[in-house]
Amino acid sequence: MDENQVQPTFSMPRIGEPAPEFKAVTTQGDINFPSDYKGNWVILFSHPADFTPVCTSEFMTFATMEKQFNEANCKLVGLSVDGIYSHIAWLRTIKEKIEYKGMKDVEVTFPLIEDITMEVATKYGMMMPGESNTKAVRAVFFIDPKGIIRTIIYYPLSLGRNFEELYRALIALQTADEFGIATPADWQPGDDVIVPTAGSCGTAKERMESKDEMHCYDWFFCTKKLTKATILDKIIKK
Repeated sequence: MDENQVQPTFSMPRIGEPAPEFKAVTTQGDINFPSDYKGNWVILFSHPADFTPVCTSEFMTFATMEKQFNEANCKLVGLSVDGIYSHIAWLRTIKEKIEYKGMKDVEVTFPLIEDITMEVATKYGMMMPGESNTKAVRAVFFIDPKGIIRTIIYYPLSLGRNFEELYRALIALQTADEFGIATPADWQPGDDVIVPTAGSCGTAKERMESKDEMHCYDWFFCTKKLTKATILDKIIKK
């Protein structure tokens, strides 16, 4: 290869930036992203190809959990570089023929984007030449109600995603926003949460001497209780 030949670059948006805008054809009609989803959280995720086993297991799982995500004010939007007719045929096959882990007759009702030009996949840095030049890796973008990217997770082609973790991350993000806290390692709703670090020596001293609801391991590491019921009452739609 000519060492002077220009190689294609694949940019990737960053956490805290506005989600790149695009218009697309999907299995649920045309969308204008992310403006059509203003006021909702969105999980935009890519998969390598239709009619592949790992992707099939993932779509069945996401479709089965869609109601759970919707109740947390989160919409799901899928993407691959296949065409719309391939998408439709694949989703029909899933509903009519595939039974997996007790899931059967699964209907995928969230939109699946056609991206045969790879325009959207390129905008979001979903193409990884080291993995494939023609398939998007398993990217996951959490986008908040203001259209800002809040979390990004990437998986290689061979690794199926953990959907319980995706749901946990969504609830953790919403909890942090709602209550002004952070979540520790392996946090689940109902576990203690982390109070923002003290901003002054006086506050740090007060925290260490306090007998209130906070528990301080040291001046910079304090937690408090936040019940699962309190969290879900704020986040989950009745």
